[in-house]
Amino acid sequence: MAALSNNNRYLVSIAGVAIVAAAAYSVGRVYPPLGPTAGTITPADRYVSSQVGEGDVTLGDTAVPELMQTDAFQLMVKDPSFRALAASPGFQALAGQPQLMSALMSNPKAFSALAANPQAFAGVASAAQQASALSGQSRQASAALLSAVASHQAAMSALAGHPAALAAISANPQAFASFANSANSFQNAASKAASNASMASNAAAFASLASDNAAMKALAADPSVFSALAANAAAFKALSAQPQALAAAVNSAASAAHQLQSAGVSSSALSALAANPQAFAMLASQPQALAAIASHSNAFAALAGHPQALSAILSQGSAFSSFASNASAFQNAASKASSNALMASKASAFQNLAADNKAMSALNADPKVFSAIGNSALAFASLASNAHLLSAQLMSAMGQNASAFSNMASRASQLSAASQALQALNAQSMVASAATAGKLNAAASQAAMANPQAFAAMMANPQAFAAASQNSAALAALSSNQKAWAALAAQPNLAALMANPSLSAALNQAGVSQSHSD
Repeated sequence: MAALSNNNRYLVSIAGVAIVAAAAYSVGRVYPPLGPTAGTITPADRYVSSQVGEGDVTLGDTAVPELMQTDAFQLMVKDPSFRALAASPGFQALAGQPQLMSALMSNPKAFSALAANPQAFAGVASAAQQASALSGQSRQASAALLSAVASHQAAMSALAGHPAALAAISANPQAFASFANSANSFQNAASKAASNASMASNAAAFASLASDNAAMKALAADPSVFSALAANAAAFKALSAQPQALAAAVNSAASAAHQLQSAGVSSSALSALAANPQAFAMLASQPQALAAIASHSNAFAALAGHPQALSAILSQGSAFSSFASNASAFQNAASKASSNALMASKASAFQNLAADNKAMSALNADPKVFSAIGNSALAFASLASNAHLLSAQLMSAMGQNASAFSNMASRASQLSAASQALQALNAQSMVASAATAGKLNAAASQAAMANPQAFAAMMANPQAFAAASQNSAALAALSSNQKAWAALAAQPNLAALMANPSLSAALNQAGVSQSHSD
């Protein structure tokens, strides 16, 4: 009888999944994309905090009710289809993992499609676990690759058309540096590759490159590409063992560079973006937060140096708004964090922040950062669980390109294209790096290359995705609900709601997660 009851509940949840797409699209019409050219949603009865005094509230007291009072939450919990979805075991498993939900919202199409094949999902999750130890090295290689491609796009793309030759050059860039003064010399040597010590082991590949007129024209126009490769020899050597992954990474870098440079992002900022692809993906799904960070970058960079404190602030943005007019009051409260109800659970982190003179100087110069967070509380709360990904390097780069990023915040398609290209670059660079280091087997490499965006997103929390890959109900909720997830992710307010750390608790308090339990 229990089994029958469970099956009935599962069927009800799947029925809700099948029709929630229409409800999500309806919600999308109520919540247009946010940005300077679109309407901004202001919840009718949003929680507003008064001036905060020590002991007034405890951490978590405001986060859940504040979320429950947003228009997005109220609209969703009153929708029968969403209630059915939210009551399903699969959705509950996902809702309890805000880091995982944040990744899903960054690219729901990739995850929904992958979840339809549990074996493939498990394979990509396993690949992410295998490669995770090399994430730092891979991001450095991605940054070097993006920088080279941005400055030598046509020449690098020409080389990427011949993966084996590109890999051979990347394995020993210094040996090819002399060709920076003469592309004709390179073509001549490549045409006789069998007798050239640096090319002989890949003679056919170099001969093919030498006979490719379009490729040779691009190299003739920019032979300095060889010196660019030599200048980043270590990074390119780390990518050289997997020719197809390296070539794919060059193409993704070219796409990312095109989107970002056309938006006015400087070349110097590209490296920071390539080194922080998951953080940029999160911000791309929350353009309000992206614009706010670009306008208050020094203050955010200061907070980023103290990720636990930043996480606490983002999770209760409205409560911290009271410090917008008095950064000294914030420093005083943070220095006594153990006796401040808002900060007590992260007392050590706040005390370290209060003692950081450079950070406090930045906050004193721009206390309005607290009101900026409070004014976009829902958006920033969705980032709280991943605050450690918001590096000072990225915050500073965004500030140096404030106008470009503010403009991109209102261009959803361009922002999404840039983010997905960076994720693909990150995944392909990781596969190449892991292959070079012998950390990724052939099956794992193939799985990652077939699903680059999902693989890149999983790298932020491989353990959580490995667990999800074993949860059939969670995979069913994803795969059976593709249009609904896509519609939710397309609306920043709804995407923020899905990634909010308080979502599961709020649903419980609203009685939604129990609505179909009997």
